[in-house]
Amino acid sequence: MEHIYWRHPTVPGIKVEEVSGEHSAGAAKVWLEMARQVYCENGREAYREIGHFKSGAPFLYGETSRISITHCDGLLAVATLPPTPEVDLDRFTERAALGIDAERADREQVLKIRERFLSDPELEMIPADDLLLNVQAWTVKEAAYKAALATGVDFRNEICIKCLPKLAPPTPVYDHKEFGVPENAKELPGEFFGEVTVESDGNVEAFRIYSYMSDECVVSLCYAPRCAKFGKSALA
Repeated sequence: MEHIYWRHPTVPGIKVEEVSGEHSAGAAKVWLEMARQVYCENGREAYREIGHFKSGAPFLYGETSRISITHCDGLLAVATLPPTPEVDLDRFTERAALGIDAERADREQVLKIRERFLSDPELEMIPADDLLLNVQAWTVKEAAYKAALATGVDFRNEICIKCLPKLAPPTPVYDHKEFGVPENAKELPGEFFGEVTVESDGNVEAFRIYSYMSDECVVSLCYAPRCAKFGKSALA
């Protein structure tokens, strides 16, 4: 089985590590286990070990950085924020609020269940015949759920997409040529950033959205505007 490992920053200032490669349906479980092994072996200084809090949120033993994990056919992705030793990673905090989700861009089943996870206003906003936008919306809702560290949330009515961002290319840095924006644009236009809210236990949290294409998959990052970030981001 082939596995390709890639570590890269993203425009919002969030590190993403991806393990990709082809696999057959019958070998999906084995492929995923091997992909996790490839990720763990590519630690900066030593082998990494993934654990999970009672909430189900993942963490790295001995590390103080928020991580979020997703996988779909042929892709494992792990998003990471800078270390935040000042916060409890087992609880929600804006400083370490992050979620990632990925899905194959051609996953047609999403169209069959769109009325289960999209509210009435979202059904109006996202055309029923636009597979790519529906897949993106699904990844946004999943990523927002992870970012909020909430349980028992109604995806249809309590995770609300205010606006979907324009899909960005799989480039780790801002380059006007890659994004198709005017050369004199110093920052990435606002259309590449969306917004989603999550309501849980009477509280409403707002998250930014950044979505991009990678290996024929839609990848969405949801994060609090004030979360820790690596370097200068396009949101600065």
